[in-house]
Amino acid sequence: MARIGLLIFVPLAPALEWLFRFSAIWVFIAGIVGIAVLAEWIRYSTEQLALHTGPRIGGLLTVSLGSLAELILALFVLARGQTAVVHAQITGSIIGTCLLGLGLAILWGGLTRDRQSFSRQRAGLLSSLLILVVIALLLPAVFDYTDRIVRQATGVNVADESLSLAVSCVLLLLYAGNLTYTLVTHRDVFAGNQSRREAPQWSLSACLLILAGATTAAALESELVSSALTSASQSLHVTPLFMGVVLLALVGTSADIFSAVWFAHENRMDLVTSICIGSAIQVALVVAPVLVISSWLIGEPMTLVFSNPLDLFAIAGTAFIVNTIASDGETTWFEGLLLLGVYLVFAFAYFFS
Repeated sequence: MARIGLLIFVPLAPALEWLFRFSAIWVFIAGIVGIAVLAEWIRYSTEQLALHTGPRIGGLLTVSLGSLAELILALFVLARGQTAVVHAQITGSIIGTCLLGLGLAILWGGLTRDRQSFSRQRAGLLSSLLILVVIALLLPAVFDYTDRIVRQATGVNVADESLSLAVSCVLLLLYAGNLTYTLVTHRDVFAGNQSRREAPQWSLSACLLILAGATTAAALESELVSSALTSASQSLHVTPLFMGVVLLALVGTSADIFSAVWFAHENRMDLVTSICIGSAIQVALVVAPVLVISSWLIGEPMTLVFSNPLDLFAIAGTAFIVNTIASDGETTWFEGLLLLGVYLVFAFAYFFS
């Protein structure tokens, strides 16, 4: 019922923009709230659809459509030529789920327990993929720096765009390999509590219709948010980069964060780590490469070169601390507090930069 009640926020942004002609800041705020609500509907309809299709196809659908709202919003921001904001949004999604989401979940779940445990094998795989993310995102930046030095010395130009497209294809292939490993060849090893089957509450046709409707509405809201982004940042006296890292990034990940906190309360920490760390990996290995490839199709080329060093430091720092906390297969509430503290430090850095 709460999910249905939240739908009242979805038509708010279009009404403020087209009927009442409110200022951009109110359209922006209403739009991001609407996208957050639609992200939850996309997530839940995908889960219901997965119950109809079985564990293998269902798992594929869940991981494939889990970041759909984030991807749609990033595409509209990218279409307006704000590449730096898209980079910030990618960074914010990674640190938001791994630091804010995982931190809140560990803190909330650990308040009434001495410690909570999860599968070290599953967490180890996710941590390894996070390290891959750091390498894949650092490489284009180092390449760009090296290319500029070589160009000055020899006049030879090596395109960042070609490397970004090549790296994007490799990342997508690696993610496909990860899906095969966890959903097919080693599915029994990583199933854990997720193997429990439930009866779907929606019919198959209802799942498809709601998923299509929520996706279309998310696209409309994203268009309004992207068009109001610059004016809203000026009204709030913050940079568009801060908006991308904090506000835009949390729009698409809010459903994952709330789910992780709930599962931590239920002491299902394997699901918590899969949701939080898995969502960050999906952004880096799927959303970012798809954005790079799509950018050429819409005429606003984007590379994987993160020109802001703070982005790279935030992603690398996140991978390091998550790897450390996940290494022993146990968490306490204080570790959740540590993750939240690191997230706040990064948020302040973007606010004052």
